[in-house]
Amino acid sequence: MMSLKKKMCSVLLASAMAAGLFLGVSVSADAEEIPAVVRSVYTNEPVTAEQAALRPIAVMMPTDKVAQPSYGIGSADVLYEIMEEGNISRQMAIIPNWQGLSQIGNLRSCRLYYIPAAKEWDSILIHFGGVAYMRGVIDAPDMNNLSGTSEYGVGGGRPGAGYFYRTQNRKAPHNAYITADGVMRACTELGYQLTVREGYYNPQHFTFAEGVNTLEQYGPQAATANVIDLSKVFSYTKSSLQYDPASGLYLKNLHGKAQTDGLTGAQLAFANVIVQNTVWAPADPNGYLAFQMVDNTQDGYYFTKGKAIHIRWTKGSDYEPTRYYDDNGNEIQLNTGKTYIAVAQAGKQVMFY
Repeated sequence: MMSLKKKMCSVLLASAMAAGLFLGVSVSADAEEIPAVVRSVYTNEPVTAEQAALRPIAVMMPTDKVAQPSYGIGSADVLYEIMEEGNISRQMAIIPNWQGLSQIGNLRSCRLYYIPAAKEWDSILIHFGGVAYMRGVIDAPDMNNLSGTSEYGVGGGRPGAGYFYRTQNRKAPHNAYITADGVMRACTELGYQLTVREGYYNPQHFTFAEGVNTLEQYGPQAATANVIDLSKVFSYTKSSLQYDPASGLYLKNLHGKAQTDGLTGAQLAFANVIVQNTVWAPADPNGYLAFQMVDNTQDGYYFTKGKAIHIRWTKGSDYEPTRYYDDNGNEIQLNTGKTYIAVAQAGKQVMFY
C-alpha cells in the first residue's frame, strides 16, 4: 500500500508541475525522490513538498474585544475579515502549516458566506456551529468540516466535536479550542483526506511578483497608503493596518492596539492587503447578513509597500480562486508573504493615507 508520504508527494507533483513551482531536485517515477522545496501557493515562500501537499485548515476566530488574543492566528498565511450580525466582524484564518500548533482558537461559529472563501483553498473548515442558512452546504458531501456543536446551529452533525475543549480562563463562548493533534485525529476518524484533493484543489491562485513589487509602475495611479483605516468598514473593531518601512509589512491593529497571536505574542503582519468590496444584503430581521462572494463586477484596493491601487475582482464558482485585476486589466502581482483580505460591504468607505 502507498504510504501517506508517497500519496502526498504524488498529489503535489501533479499540481506543482502544472504550476511550474519546483525549486528543488527532479522526481523519480516511483516518487521516492521529491523536490527539496516548492513555492507556497499562499505566500510564494519556499516550503517542503510534503508540507505543500497537505490541506490547510480554515479556522473561524472572533474579533470580540474580550476574546483577544486568538491562538494560532499568526500562523495564517491568508486572513479574511468579514462583517457579521450585531455590527461585529469575524475572521477566518487559512493556516497551511498547522500540524505543530498546541492551541487553535478560540473558535466561533461560521456563516454561509465564509464557505466559498474556505473552498478556494480546499481547506478543512473548523468552527463551533453556525446558522440555519448553512444547511445543505456545510453538510454537503464535498465539505470536510469539524464543528464543536451542531454544524448549522439548529441541526446537522457535530463532526469531530469530541476533540474540541474549553478552557477555564475565559467565559463561553470565548473559550473553545482544538489542538493540531485533535484536528489530525478527528480527520482520521471521519475519513477526511489530509492531502489536497484532486478536482477541488487549484494550485493557480495568487500571482506573485518576481522580486519586489513597489507599485511604482503605476505612476500617479498608486496612492500613498502608510495607514489603512477600516473603521468605517468594521466599526466595532476599528481594524487598521500601519505600514512598517523597516520590515516592509503592514502591522494589524484591532480595537486600537496591536493584534497579536496568543501563542507567540507577535503582532500580525502582512506583505499584502486587499480590500474586496462585496455586494451584500440583510438576510432576515435578526440582522444576519448575506454576501455575494461569487461575482465579477465588484472593485476594491490592493495595498503593498506603503502604496495602493484600485482593483477589481472576479470569482466564478465556490472552488475557483478569487482573482484580482488592476485598472489596466492585468492580474495584480502580490509580494511574497502573507495576505490580509477585508471583505467590505459595498458602499462602506476604506480610508488610507
